[in-house]
Amino acid sequence: MNAGVPTTRTARLSIVESIILHHVIESQQQLADLLADEGIQVTQATLSRDLDDLKASKVRTPSGTFAYAVPQGAQYAQSADSLVPGPRPARMATKAEQQLSKVIGGLITKVIAAQNLVIIHTPAGAAQYVASAIDKQPIADVAGTIAGDDTVMVIASDNQAAQKKRDWLLEMASNAR
Repeated sequence: MNAGVPTTRTARLSIVESIILHHVIESQQQLADLLADEGIQVTQATLSRDLDDLKASKVRTPSGTFAYAVPQGAQYAQSADSLVPGPRPARMATKAEQQLSKVIGGLITKVIAAQNLVIIHTPAGAAQYVASAIDKQPIADVAGTIAGDDTVMVIASDNQAAQKKRDWLLEMASNAR
């Protein structure tokens, strides 16, 4: 199993969700194989229950095949850092980005890059909601977020990535509808 990932049901659900968000998963066997690559062995019955718990469903991809998708705002956050993002259905990525844009457009008041950190200011009480919305996105070069009451700290892989994420967040917030 990945270093830093506990062997709990919640952690497994988080990894299943992350795999579905990062890859086009057309079958439970394909999902089971990717979980095995992460060091997680599951039975078909367990995997079926996990997909039900995540409210995963199959949606048509732009290529016409069907792949699993999880609803935006599912209760389990992503945590499988070692996953390499693969091709995802464009329609799902666009919807997720639009939803993130709406969240941050209405709640971000200021964004600053400081070394490899991006500091986001929000109205009081909104930081955890913004952090959760960011954490649910497969964003390259972002390790995760930490939220207080009105401030979110986004941890980027390096200083340059932090500057790019700051610019990206500001652009998304400015273009929110």
